[in-house]
Amino acid sequence: MPANLPPQYFDAEKSFREAKNPLEKIAALEEMLAIMPKHKGTDHLRAKLRARIARLTEASEKKAATKRASVIIEKEGAAQVAVVGLPNAGKSQLVAAITNASPPVADYPFTTHSATPGMMEFENIKIQLIDTPPLAPQAIEFWLPPMLRRADALLIVVSLDSEPLEQMEAIINQLETMRIVIGDVEAREEPEFTLWHKKALIIGNKLDRDKAGQNYNALKEGYGEKMPVIAISAREGTGLEELKAKIFQVLDIIRVYTKVPGGKPDFADPIILDRGSTLADAAAEVHKDFAAKMKYARIWGSGKHDGVMARRDHILKDGDIIELHL
Repeated sequence: MPANLPPQYFDAEKSFREAKNPLEKIAALEEMLAIMPKHKGTDHLRAKLRARIARLTEASEKKAATKRASVIIEKEGAAQVAVVGLPNAGKSQLVAAITNASPPVADYPFTTHSATPGMMEFENIKIQLIDTPPLAPQAIEFWLPPMLRRADALLIVVSLDSEPLEQMEAIINQLETMRIVIGDVEAREEPEFTLWHKKALIIGNKLDRDKAGQNYNALKEGYGEKMPVIAISAREGTGLEELKAKIFQVLDIIRVYTKVPGGKPDFADPIILDRGSTLADAAAEVHKDFAAKMKYARIWGSGKHDGVMARRDHILKDGDIIELHL
């Protein structure tokens, strides 16, 4: 079967040939993968590109570790969430307010030129937030699209002191140039190309400014049915605790705790799973052999009776405690 590659693929291939370092080559290869149609005719080429990415990634780890640290950020904690927005929306101030990171914060645009990770504490877990450069066409770094595609979710920061709907339209357009889509986009999907569907939370920042309430209502009316929306003031600290809970909800993950027979559950180190995961999924997370060797399990939390025996396909809930028997 022929590959039938679109013109955009060859543009990305040209960028790969002209790339000056491994990181630029990786970004071009990932763009080629994103553009490539998905069918049997491209399976071999897709595998070849992935192998190239793996080799280049290994090379960049050895030769450019210092530079790589600001470009390819390894996931830590329960999830990785990228914070995006237009210039001067208050992204960096937000990240500084709810994590241990210290990105540059100023009242003028384009103060963020690299990616800055920080850990946000929520109850008994930590979630990694990444402050990113602004989504402005003239300032998109080559490494930003792959970073956003790898993230588990996006926080879309919009300033409530000016035209939030126009900001959202610009942000969505910029994300779509990276083949990243958010919200309800089923009718617009192009199945022959790879698209990255991302969970997203819209954050209306600068609630302390004039007309912020009016602009927040417009934002909710325009996008509230498509994805969750929340209003905060990073500068004043308004709504930040509610925001943390919203981020956890948007990720759609659950925490499951383990215990040994006769012992107490370990609430300090939960297993993190996608909502809808089963007991077998949790066993596999404990150890790769547990799912196959598990004879039975007892569960506390989501059953009618604590300690009841549960089947492998039992759907777990946030806060469940499991006891695995091999």
